[in-house]
Amino acid sequence: MTGTTTANPSKAAGNEKMIITASSLGTVFEWYDFYLYGLLTAIIAAKFLTGLNPTTAFIMALLVFAAGFIVRPFGALVFGRIGDMVGRRFTFIVTLLVMGLSTFLVGCLPTYETVGVAAPIMLVILRMFQGLALGGEYGGAATYVAEHAPEGKRGLYTSWIQITATAGLAMALLIVILVRSPVTGVGEEAFRDWGWRIPYLLSGLFLVIGLWLRLKLHESPVFQKMKDEGTSSKRPLTEAFGDWKNLKIVLVAFFGAIAGQAVVWYTGQLYAMYFLEKMLKVDGLNANTLIIMALACATPFFLFFGWLSDKIGRKKIILTGCALAALTMFPAFHMLTGAANPALARALATAPVKVTANAAECSSQFDPVGGNTFDTTSCDIVKNALAKAAVNYENVAAPAGAIAAIAIGETTVTAPDPAVLTDSDRKAAIDAFTREVGDALAVVGYPANADPDAINKPLVVAILFYLVLLVTMVYGPIAAMLVELFPSRIRYTSMSLPYHIGNGWLGGLLPAIGFAMVAANGDIYYGFWYPVVVAAATCVFGLFFLPETYKNKIDD
Repeated sequence: MTGTTTANPSKAAGNEKMIITASSLGTVFEWYDFYLYGLLTAIIAAKFLTGLNPTTAFIMALLVFAAGFIVRPFGALVFGRIGDMVGRRFTFIVTLLVMGLSTFLVGCLPTYETVGVAAPIMLVILRMFQGLALGGEYGGAATYVAEHAPEGKRGLYTSWIQITATAGLAMALLIVILVRSPVTGVGEEAFRDWGWRIPYLLSGLFLVIGLWLRLKLHESPVFQKMKDEGTSSKRPLTEAFGDWKNLKIVLVAFFGAIAGQAVVWYTGQLYAMYFLEKMLKVDGLNANTLIIMALACATPFFLFFGWLSDKIGRKKIILTGCALAALTMFPAFHMLTGAANPALARALATAPVKVTANAAECSSQFDPVGGNTFDTTSCDIVKNALAKAAVNYENVAAPAGAIAAIAIGETTVTAPDPAVLTDSDRKAAIDAFTREVGDALAVVGYPANADPDAINKPLVVAILFYLVLLVTMVYGPIAAMLVELFPSRIRYTSMSLPYHIGNGWLGGLLPAIGFAMVAANGDIYYGFWYPVVVAAATCVFGLFFLPETYKNKIDD
């Protein structure tokens, strides 16, 4: 391959290190920017979604998070086209600039209390710019590095790009932990008040560093050769998706690898964090610390599986990771419950909660616009109370007209009937009912929060490590595979769109979908059916249709 061979081996090695460093570090900063919101969802909900009920505010906050993911495929189209027509280097300099500025401005936004509904609107706009930038970043960085890599080392070289998402998450976790720690002089109370802005404002510094590094880079040798020969694509979107020969490869890549990779990644890292905090009620600082320890232990395996894929192939490693995830995700999260909140695990086993209600009167408990107070039927009142408490429950059918009730161990608490209450009396009755439910849950052993001293921290870290290890299997080799699947003239566009549909929509919406599934069904584990089914389907489809690519040439 051109571009990596020179008369001076030490200079070549230095160039390769600079290429990997500048590409990877810039992408780390972009992921740091993007995932800050995920770590601070609860605080952002309080600052920008004031006035909504807690369950709706949390779901709405997840959807604001998802806004950045929804636009990622559009960013892939815009920047992928530019990358295939203008160049890889120019494009991922622009994406870094857009991401860094958007994140910095989030730290400057006024809150709902100051400017009202304009606050969440501005937040959504900035999140969308972040999503557009990320949609263009990944394909550019992966393509740029792969097109510089020597034959037989593309998996290893591009695995440095694969590390960046986890490294960016770990970096965001570490900075959030440090800022909210009393050691820094900020502390938890001040962090929730104003200190949450500090991690966002730091992105301005990271933007300067990332741009300085990337401006030192030259265009990739593969693209430069096409440009010199006049063979670069003039219509990359049409060639990539209007030609069935290439579109077929796009679909195979999506259904045979990307879909499973996306849900495994977001379950193993992001949804695991939500599960710890929201379902298992582990305080934020402890949850973040445990996750960052697991990430630190598992991150080197991105490089290992990237290297291994150069030896034995990409396909078998990715599909093995999907298969293991489908088979072990449920038992892993059941074990996590027992390790992180043993009191809750005991209560779930010894004092099951049952909701008896007429299903026709039960809403989905999913209200993205924040207009539903869930107080018009007794079933909604019951399920809203349990959703706020993050309690696992079983549904029992009741005849039409029956008033919903909760059975907690040996105690039954009947909901108020909103049909016979005025608005003021209804609120008082619901408040009294909620307190009664909370007292009954406490009596049978349901904890309000996880006891920090009772957390089996080594076991929690081990389980989280296993989940991230699955992430490294599916994610470590996938950049090299995607680069190898597509011709160089339309590579940036062809790989970026399916990747960001999978990771932006299937993966990025996973927390919102999973939380809504739990709120509607009542089973705290029910949301895991989504990633399990997708991972299993990917494994089966990929087994039959996904080609092996690690011996493919990429400079044609």
